[in-house]
Order: sequence, then structure tokens, then C-alpha cells
Amino acid sequence: MENKAHAIIAGIFTIAMVAAAVVVAVWFNRDTETRVPYQLATTLSVTGLYPQATVRYRGLDVGRVDDITFDPQKPGQILVHIGVRPDTPITRSTFGTLGYQGVTGLAYVELDDDGSNPAPLPSGKERVARIELRPGLLQKLQTEGLAIMMQTEELTRRFNALLAPANQQAILSMLDNINRAAAAFQPLPGQLESTLARMPAVVSEAQRSLAALNRLARNADALAADLRAPDSAIARLGVAADRVDTLADRFAREVLPLTSDVRSSLRVLNRTLSDLNERPQSILFGGPGIPPGPGEPGYAAPGR
Repeated sequence: MENKAHAIIAGIFTIAMVAAAVVVAVWFNRDTETRVPYQLATTLSVTGLYPQATVRYRGLDVGRVDDITFDPQKPGQILVHIGVRPDTPITRSTFGTLGYQGVTGLAYVELDDDGSNPAPLPSGKERVARIELRPGLLQKLQTEGLAIMMQTEELTRRFNALLAPANQQAILSMLDNINRAAAAFQPLPGQLESTLARMPAVVSEAQRSLAALNRLARNADALAADLRAPDSAIARLGVAADRVDTLADRFAREVLPLTSDVRSSLRVLNRTLSDLNERPQSILFGGPGIPPGPGEPGYAAPGR
């Protein structure tokens, strides 16, 4: 009996010591730090996030996740209740994302700030402020991965359509045409060798032609300079033209009137010679008088 009593006492003492150790451990490990409450509101999935998960601000531990509940005022929205240290710089442009620790699948809350609104965001137990929870890297990969899978599926469908029997025949025909075209182009290098051999002579002839054109251009420039000179043939032709214009003007003013007088004198002389031809006696007796006109003495009407 005495051995049993000692065993019972020893067991009770061991249990008491273990309980005391647990109580001391809990006492020393309890969280006595004051934290400011916030809520993260999101309609995204929060897979891997549990209460007591770490809250970090740009990599620094600043708090813990207190609870995860549904928003009673907005169906489908999840509220992540967190508590952070009072010195955490939470502003109105602060946002949260979900990060994941290695391959365990456990999530934590990562806070960041884009700096668009640096005004502080006050919060308290009476009125808890809300912070936006944006898609994290995993959510973006899931969304973009779905889009990539859809595009891959569409690409596969088109590739299968491209490899249809009718298209395969068309592709084979196209490859055959390419082979025939390549075979037709094979003799061209040999045919071009003679042309390429004549190229240096052609280039030399072109250079001589260019040199001749340059000389012609220089001669033309020199000729143009000579023609623009004050004593050039063009200038002398201009002076001569001015003189001819002056002589023509003087001829019109002085010679042409004399020509008219000479013409009148010649007409009178012709008339006189004609009269002498018809009546030579008019030199001695004078010419016939002018017959009287109507109303003058001696006028006789025709036909009487």
C-alpha cells in the first residue's frame, strides 16, 4: 500500500508540475501589446489565411489577424479583422495583399502604400476603419493563368484546323512549288557570273562618263559667267538692240513723213507726164480748162 501511495503522490506531483509549466509558458507568451484594429474588405478568395496569421508592413511584422468573418451588410464580401501596432503608418492610400510562406500554403497579410493619399487613417474599437485588400501575386497568376489557358486552347484549336487534311495538302503543294522555284533559281548564279565579270568595265565607263559630265558642267558654268560679264556678247547684243530701237524710232519720226511727200510728188509727176503724152500742145497753149459745173455759165447737161 505504501508503494502505491508513493506512486500516486509522484503522479500528482508530476501532473501539477506540468500544469504549472504550461501556465507559466502561457503567461510569459501571452500578447500584452496594444494594437489598433482595422478591417480588410475583399470579395477575393483568402485561401490559407487563418486567425493569428502575421500582418506585415513592407516586410516588417506589425500585427496579427484577429478574426475572419463575412460582411453582414454586403453578401459575398469577407472581412479580415487585424490588429497592428500603433506606430504603423496606416494612411488612406494603404492597401493589403495576401502573401504565402514557401510551400506550406499558409498566408499572411502584407500591407503597402502607393502614396496617393498620405493622410493618416484613424481607427478604433468604436469605429473600425477598412483597408482595401487587392489581388496578390497568386490571385493575379490564377486570373492570368486562366486567360493564358483559354488563349492556349484557342491556339490549339486553330492549329488543329490548320493541320486538317485539306490544309495539309495545300501546305505540301506550297512546299513543292517552293522546291521547284529553288530548282529554277539554281542556274542563276552561273548566268550572273558573266554579268558580274563585266561590272568593273561598266563601272569604269560610268566613272569616265561622270568625269565628262563634270567637265561639261564646269564649262557651262564658265560660259554662263562669261555671258553674265558686262563686256560679253550678250551685253553687246543688248546695246546693239537698243541702238536699233533708237534708229527705228528716229526713222519713224523723220523719214516716214518725207516718204509720204515723195509719194504725193510722184503721183503729181505721173499725172503731168500722162497729160503731156496725150496733149503735147499743152506745153504751148496750156491745158484744157476745167468744164463748167452745174449752175455755171456754159454748163450743158449730158444728153443734150
